Amino acid sequence: MGTQALIRFEDVEKVFQVRRKAGRLRRERHEVRAVDGISFEVPRGEMVGYIGPNGAGKSTSVKMLTGILMPSAGRVTVAGIDPSRERLRLARRIGVVFGQRTTLWWDLPLRDSYELVRRMYRVPDARYRANLDRCVELLDLADLLDVPVRQLSLGQRMRGDIAAALLPDPEVLYLDEPTIGLDVISKAKVRDFLREVNAEHGTTVLLTTHDLTDIEQLCRRVMVIDHGRLVYDGGLAGLHAIGDSERVLVVDFDRELPPVEVDGVRSVRVEGPRQWLRFPASASAAPLVARLAARYPLVDLSVREPAIEDVIGRMCAGSQGL
Repeated sequence: MGTQALIRFEDVEKVFQVRRKAGRLRRERHEVRAVDGISFEVPRGEMVGYIGPNGAGKSTSVKMLTGILMPSAGRVTVAGIDPSRERLRLARRIGVVFGQRTTLWWDLPLRDSYELVRRMYRVPDARYRANLDRCVELLDLADLLDVPVRQLSLGQRMRGDIAAALLPDPEVLYLDEPTIGLDVISKAKVRDFLREVNAEHGTTVLLTTHDLTDIEQLCRRVMVIDHGRLVYDGGLAGLHAIGDSERVLVVDFDRELPPVEVDGVRSVRVEGPRQWLRFPASASAAPLVARLAARYPLVDLSVREPAIEDVIGRMCAGSQGL
């Protein structure tokens, strides 16, 4: 797996002209900078989290990367191709899963949708069968192949969309909320599948999500976009440190106890035998749990991750100069 940049954003801007009311009959034209001078590179084979609050410019960025939108300024290249000028040529080299929008045929069984993908992308028979078998097994799709897409649940359809995007062996995969609507077991399967695709095939993945666990388990690098600007590019631990974010450890004891006193955590809420303990998101929960178990009658526990919106909000509030 090389370090060649597969995706390049060079001082990219995207400006939309919108009309807003300025009285009963008048409308004034305003500029909206959805993307405002962003630059970054993504090496071949890297998995990157691309996150930010709603309206930050994430979807606009991905649409420029796929050729749906043309940048107002700057330069976008994917695998050396200008997406807006050579969209059809690029389409054979990328896979896209847009959250609530399916690329599958609504009234056709899943199997027929996949056959259409094979023909559209001219996937050789042997490679198609191998890819389909792998997707069906790892994404647990065997019982869904003959079900019309319109009858699938959101989680089932998301798994179906991910498989369709990967059937042609794309070099780049853009994922928007790939685990939305999935239960815990299905989420784990999707994450394992994406990890395997990246490791075995060197597929470059750009992931947008509101599930911080997706980012933590799949991506070493995260980019944060806010108001159209790239405000952070680095590791997740660094993001937590800048945002001063915290995770919550919810613990159940065998009886009601006073607020716990253990180094590294602080009790913020007590309800009977249950307590809510906060600790820095950059810290490991394992040693904290070990210290709790050594001193208190622990029955059960769970860890709650900070919401991405909270992390970004804290970070931006403390980093106005970025």
